[in-house]
Amino acid sequence: MALNLTQRLIVAPDSAVGRYRPAARVAAITGVIFVFAGLVKFIFHHWELNAFRSFGLPWPSALEIAAGVLEMIGGVLLVLRRWVVPTAGVLAATMVVAIAASGIGHGDVIPSLTLAPALLIAMIYLLAIAGAGARAH
Repeated sequence: MALNLTQRLIVAPDSAVGRYRPAARVAAITGVIFVFAGLVKFIFHHWELNAFRSFGLPWPSALEIAAGVLEMIGGVLLVLRRWVVPTAGVLAATMVVAIAASGIGHGDVIPSLTLAPALLIAMIYLLAIAGAGARAH
């Protein structure tokens, strides 16, 4: 049972994304973008922390660090095309929060209403390709 679930949620989707060249490119490109976005949260910590505070989110310091870690680890996993479904799902959720809190709620156009929606669309695309690959197995 667990092996079947792992096969359907991890192995088959990863394989599908790896086999389909456009999806593999999207995973690699967005993965690199996420790694850099995560690094920014540590390199420019005070600037990012002030931004997170201004969004009105609870626990801004913890959320900034969590977002940075998720983006960096998620980005590496996308580049490697490993755990695509859970990774794309988590990163899509972080982009929804970025769009809502920073873009819509705070009025930040760049990157929250430009790059974040593009990354959200890319994550949805990867989930669709991965899902189709899982269903094909």
